[in-house]
Amino acid sequence: MKLCRYDDDRLGVVRGDLVHDVTDAQTEIRKAAPYAMNGDAVIAALPQWRARLERMADGAATRPIASVKLLAPVARPSKLSCAPTNYQAHIAEMEKASAQAGSQIVRSHSSKILEAGMFLKANSALVGPSQGIPIRFPDRRNDHEVELVMVIGKAGSDIPQSRALDHVAGYCLGLDMTVRGREDRSFRKSVNGYAVLGPWMVTADEIGDPDALPISLEVNGEVRQNSNTGNLIYNCRRLIEFASAFYALYPGDLIYTGTPDGVSPVKPGDVIVCRSAPALGELTIKVSAHEAGAV
Repeated sequence: MKLCRYDDDRLGVVRGDLVHDVTDAQTEIRKAAPYAMNGDAVIAALPQWRARLERMADGAATRPIASVKLLAPVARPSKLSCAPTNYQAHIAEMEKASAQAGSQIVRSHSSKILEAGMFLKANSALVGPSQGIPIRFPDRRNDHEVELVMVIGKAGSDIPQSRALDHVAGYCLGLDMTVRGREDRSFRKSVNGYAVLGPWMVTADEIGDPDALPISLEVNGEVRQNSNTGNLIYNCRRLIEFASAFYALYPGDLIYTGTPDGVSPVKPGDVIVCRSAPALGELTIKVSAHEAGAV
């Protein structure tokens, strides 16, 4: 199943080129969820609602995907947990860039994920494809980083690798955008619009092996990143084990798995296309200039 959020916070099941409106289910799920719950109510309820959502979609009103404004498929994650330097080729390119005189790229405290740990992006950075990426600091380097994103479906802590994927509700494409500079990494990566997610969530049962997915990115038609999640240093299972050793994971939590080599800057007017076809689809998003005072 492919689930999307679109327009004014509507919920849809994506089949082919059509979105089937199942917003009534979302409304019912949210009404029954306690306000103080950790995580996203719709993602938490998905196992109980899966069959009903399919039936609702059968008779639902439809619209072409091209005619809707796609939002981030998860509305309320409790956190965005991100893996740094998780592809060896990306580590090599960042070390090379850091050595360049006058570069704005500041080397990570450690190129080893075990030593660096995961980092967090602010939830307010999360956007969907229709919302765009506003460049707040055009005088600094703003880089694209395409990633596979895991959506946690079942709460857990100290999760062993052997059971890690049992906690995954689905997968998305994502962009971990970053402003280069000397500030703390989480600060520079939490600019509004700098955590892109979409175009929809593909449920875990449709992905045979998340550690064998092609992933690519192009800017204005030029391919800049092209790799496979098989090249991850810490694979999906290990990332869940690692993150959950430090904090509990809740339904809707997002784990950005790291970016391959080819990271490079973008500017207002650019169009970014991320792909993992046919598994996760295609995410297209425009880069724009930040409007002063915009929320």
